[in-house]
Amino acid sequence: MISLLARIFIKPEGKSAAQVRKAYGTLSGVVGILLNILLFAGKFLAGTLSHSIAITADAFNNLSDAGSSVVTLLGFQLAGQRPDPHHPFGHGRIEYLSGLAVSMMILLMGFELARSSLEKILHPAAVDSSAVVIAILCVSIGVKLYMSFYNRRLGSKLNAPAMLATAADSLSDSVATLAVLAATLISRFTNVMIDGWCGILVAAFILWSGFNAAKDTINPLLGTAPTKEFVNQISTLVLSHPVVLGIHDLLVHDYGPGRLMISLHAEVSAAGDVLALHDEIDNIERQLQRELNCHAVIHMDPVVTDDGAVAKTKQAVAALTADIDPRLTIHDFRMVTGPTHTNVIFDVVAPYGFSVTDEALAAEIQRRVAALEGNYFAVVTVDKSYT
Repeated sequence: MISLLARIFIKPEGKSAAQVRKAYGTLSGVVGILLNILLFAGKFLAGTLSHSIAITADAFNNLSDAGSSVVTLLGFQLAGQRPDPHHPFGHGRIEYLSGLAVSMMILLMGFELARSSLEKILHPAAVDSSAVVIAILCVSIGVKLYMSFYNRRLGSKLNAPAMLATAADSLSDSVATLAVLAATLISRFTNVMIDGWCGILVAAFILWSGFNAAKDTINPLLGTAPTKEFVNQISTLVLSHPVVLGIHDLLVHDYGPGRLMISLHAEVSAAGDVLALHDEIDNIERQLQRELNCHAVIHMDPVVTDDGAVAKTKQAVAALTADIDPRLTIHDFRMVTGPTHTNVIFDVVAPYGFSVTDEALAAEIQRRVAALEGNYFAVVTVDKSYT
């Protein structure tokens, strides 16, 4: 149905990727609101006919889902606003906030369902189950599975956390309704009242889904490391240009889906023509924008490539640093020779959670560098990797 509606209402010709994304999010939100309102009406009718607290509670769960869809729709509308002087990087993170709001609604409904189920355990009551009630529950399960499918597919395609949270919510709802249906059938054929116990299990499932959905939206708001695949894409693209000898200090800033800014340091030969090198760096920045859809800023780091003494000393320092821990790497290596000693200046990248402090690591490297033949003194800056 979503594919058919998309062909009718979404015309990608002449629209940017952001506009098409916003259109899909709007369509998904409107369809979600309408389906959830219909499910609420059907389940409320079924709950009234059967005098089932579980079915009635499930109906109001769908009503809250309609509210979640409104939040998702509002999030897409606000996130699609153009950048302004107060938000020069756009409003894309509103999608993460709307996804967080949806996950909070999931958690709230989980707690409410657990409370209602506990009351049902303490005060069991008979449930009437007609064919109409069972049919409504079966249709509801099918509709919710479909909603989970299309929200997950579109959410993955568009990288939309709010839609992925809605997909998780829809899957939880289908499981909840399935449990209500099972309890209704068991009560009908055995007179065993297990509505409340099924509700507790379903509530636990819903709470777990809400927790995972919240985590998936909180992480990009707090700032997480980019995926290894994206880092490898950047590295492969930049290093494919012969003028770049190496890269380090890569930073990726996420301002919402489709709104990435990256910065990195590219090592280039100090003997090269600075204007030609700058022109090539500009080409790399444009290629990153074109192929990876991210705004890139590249800082050139000139390195000496034709001095054998520098190369030999750098190799020795890299070896002694790796001997401390294989995860340690160095970059920005320079040598300044004076009348009494030679300063070797470089950065060392230590992983998070390293067993020693930055100060102790720098002191240990200085001690080992001082033991090298040649009267060296190390000027060390301990750095961290953000990828």
